[in-house]
Amino acid sequence: DDLLEAMVMIDRQKPIKAARDRALLLVGFASAMRRSELVAVMVEHLTYLPNGVEIFLPHSKTDQERQGRTVFVPFANGDRCPVRALMQWLDIAEIKEGFVFRAVTRHDRIARHGLSAQSVALVVKSSVARVGGDADKVSGHSLRAGYCTQAAMTGLQPWQIREQTGHKSDVTLAKYIRAVAKRAIPSLLRKSTPSVTLLVTLFSVGCHAVLTTF
Repeated sequence: DDLLEAMVMIDRQKPIKAARDRALLLVGFASAMRRSELVAVMVEHLTYLPNGVEIFLPHSKTDQERQGRTVFVPFANGDRCPVRALMQWLDIAEIKEGFVFRAVTRHDRIARHGLSAQSVALVVKSSVARVGGDADKVSGHSLRAGYCTQAAMTGLQPWQIREQTGHKSDVTLAKYIRAVAKRAIPSLLRKSTPSVTLLVTLFSVGCHAVLTTF
């Protein structure tokens, strides 16, 4: 919640840096990219479509053959739209080519080089702290992890989440969605559950089976 709030409360900074940080947070969350992938995005990798933007990733951690993959980020309603935030940042910064996310000095001057992966963590932490959240509980990885958790809560299947994140299996995803799955487990003691007599019988049978085993 603190992270989502930070995405729309970023305006408490100078205009150019605010535009960059909003785009960085929203695109980072919606694309579920790794920090290294996010800071490596170039203007040449962007393809704008009627319903969003497609981002080409030339290589990533799990892309051993370096074939590349694409990530699609759709438009969203309101001030949490990552596509509009991205377009606004590029327009304000007058970036036409090269790195999308760049360093911004305290005088609002834009560098030609891209951000480092560590810079993403600093932006996330400072943004969360700005809205009163606990910066110690977030990191640069929180954008990607947050997407996985939110996607699971929304009801997306693991294979659908992997399509966006680039994970090769459900094993890594499990640590993000396991907690969500646990919260969805219904009580076994609702009115529709077996009667007390049946529960006692089942318990007795179970105990007998254990004693027999030993």
